[in-house]
Amino acid sequence: MINTKIYKAVYELAEKLMKAAAKDDRATFEALYAELQAICTEHENTEKDHPEQWETLADFTEELEDALPIYQKALDKAVAKQSNDHIASIGFAMASLHVELGDTQAAIELLQQAQASAQTIEDNELKAEIDELLATLTHA
Repeated sequence: MINTKIYKAVYELAEKLMKAAAKDDRATFEALYAELQAICTEHENTEKDHPEQWETLADFTEELEDALPIYQKALDKAVAKQSNDHIASIGFAMASLHVELGDTQAAIELLQQAQASAQTIEDNELKAEIDELLATLTHA
C-alpha cells in the first residue's frame, strides 16, 4: 500500500502537471516534474517506495526512450510487491510505448505479462484495453 501522504502529493502533482501541459506552460510543467522526480528519488529503496509514484513519473516523461527505463523501474517494484494492478497498468503503458517505437515483439511480451496479472484485478476497462491491443498486435 502506498503511503497516504505520498499518494496525495503524487496525485496533486499529476493534476497540476496535466493542467500545465494543457496550457502549454513549459516552466511550470518542468518545475512540477522535478518535484515529482524528487519524491521518487527521496523514497527510492525505502519502505515508502512504491511503483505508483514511478509509474506517474514515467507517465509525465516526455521522451519515450526516457520513459521506458522509469516504467521498467516501476514494473520491477510492482513485481516485487506482487501488485497485479500495477503490473497490468505499467505493462500496458510500456507496451503502448513499444508500439509507438515500432517494437511489436516487446509490446506483445509486456501485454502477455499484463494480461496474466490482469486476471485478478477489478479494472475491467484496463483488462479490455490490454486484450484489445494484444489482439491487434498478434492478428496484424
